[in-house]
Amino acid sequence: MISNKILENTYHHLQFSDFKRLVELKQKQELKISMALPTLNEEKTIAKEVLIIKNELMDRFPLLDEIVVIDSGSEDNTRELAAEYGATVFSSEKILPRYGFYKGKGENLWKSLYVLKGDIIVWIDADIDNIHPKFVYGLVGALLMNPGLSYVKSFYERPITGKKSFQPSGGGRVTEIQTRPMFSAFYPELATVIQPLSGEYAGRREILENLSFSVGYGVETAHLIDIFENYGIDKIGQVDLDMRIHRNQSIQALSKMSFALLKTALRRLEKYGKLKLNKDMGKDHVSIEYREKKHHIKKTEIEQVERPPMVKIPEYCKKFNK
Repeated sequence: MISNKILENTYHHLQFSDFKRLVELKQKQELKISMALPTLNEEKTIAKEVLIIKNELMDRFPLLDEIVVIDSGSEDNTRELAAEYGATVFSSEKILPRYGFYKGKGENLWKSLYVLKGDIIVWIDADIDNIHPKFVYGLVGALLMNPGLSYVKSFYERPITGKKSFQPSGGGRVTEIQTRPMFSAFYPELATVIQPLSGEYAGRREILENLSFSVGYGVETAHLIDIFENYGIDKIGQVDLDMRIHRNQSIQALSKMSFALLKTALRRLEKYGKLKLNKDMGKDHVSIEYREKKHHIKKTEIEQVERPPMVKIPEYCKKFNK
């Protein structure tokens, strides 16, 4: 029988739109709340995101204690714009430098735990065209109102946009083609997470610091499986944020993402005894390109590096008295 616990812990952002009440709960619970944005060449949207969130949720209502950008080496004006509009900016490469650097969203999230001060961490993507405070207060509100929750995912309608077209839904293709079928087969409880790969989510440091982080696209899938296995389904919630508009990726890019997600999922399935891999997985994503009236094979190496839980990093333990 599939547990409906996730659906019981499903909310709408308007349930948490009383900002004064949220600030009161934050102060009563003696919590600090940090927001971080992982970035790589996001100059088109980063200034607007920082400005709107800072004005509403720091300056007007002190819900957030800091807004931080963790950058993977942008070649545009992302870092400069973020700093100009009020974010604290870090280069991922310069955080914990003795452990090296990998380009990837998961790498930025992992390193953000070291520089952020909050007891609650909110991560949102930096490419949101329709940015609104709900992307933050919806997630934070669920954690403040329900102390039993430790990790909250967002979900929303994801339109597919083009230069001359707009489809009101249809985004989240990798979720429906790969991730939900995988969860249905091995973790049916997690199949009720409406958008497991959404880029906006929040968690309590006490759990996040005990999770390993895939440096690339597999970070969200790994988090959900690890939390389910180690803490239970009742720690996970989700919040409806109505709609998210952002740039859509090509099928070729989604195929590479799926490859990374597949490898991450298979490793977790083996780790928790769901299956056994009898050979090493391939490192290269193989695609077929048609050009000049011929089919060509293209191989792209997709790094599958996992960062250990932050509580295993001596510098982190010293800084946070762990």
